[in-house]
Amino acid sequence: MTITAPLSALNSPVPAARPTGTARGFALYVGFDEAKAAAAGTDLGTIVSALKRALAEVAPGAEAFASVALAPEGAGGRDVDVVRLALRDPSAVSKFRPADQKEGGDQTGVVIDVTRRHLLLDGDRVSLTFKEFELLQYLVLREGRTIERTELIESLWSAAADEEIPNERTIDVHVRRLRAKLGRYEDIVRTVRGVGYRFDRHADVQIRQSHAPSPDRGF
Repeated sequence: MTITAPLSALNSPVPAARPTGTARGFALYVGFDEAKAAAAGTDLGTIVSALKRALAEVAPGAEAFASVALAPEGAGGRDVDVVRLALRDPSAVSKFRPADQKEGGDQTGVVIDVTRRHLLLDGDRVSLTFKEFELLQYLVLREGRTIERTELIESLWSAAADEEIPNERTIDVHVRRLRAKLGRYEDIVRTVRGVGYRFDRHADVQIRQSHAPSPDRGF
């Protein structure tokens, strides 16, 4: 799971001001459109190259990735807000989403609310069993990592003395039932052939939680 925090929070003397975990990098949103760059006698490619050179000097070995946010001609609003929304910065998306969509409404896409333990598809609440949500949450909190079937069994069933511990084929059945309830978004739970399952976030998937400590220490 990708965890974000304001840069100011990373140096805050108050421990509660930032999520727990180790910072692995940061995103810097730059609002400066092509017309303004041209008026200043430069272009966006030149600016990006200069920033990358500066990064190489202050943080040798750091990896960098640049993405340009495109907006229709005449799009209003502050440049930096347009960039943050186009690149789906979570705090910007939440801030600018209409009030009638924040709890469902006419919203399209997937909302996985880890804190409240519920799932919304296109604004409609989906009824999941306790184990179905546990399975989905386990994958979501380990976004991008392929989880073996044996790990799912050990983590989600081994501690439950009153439940029959499933085998690997039974795990496949649980995943099929979960996917059936995800409908047209079923491929966010992806099969990695011969290994297990992985959560793949799409642009229309939103994860909600009050805090997000990493479930995998050292991973």
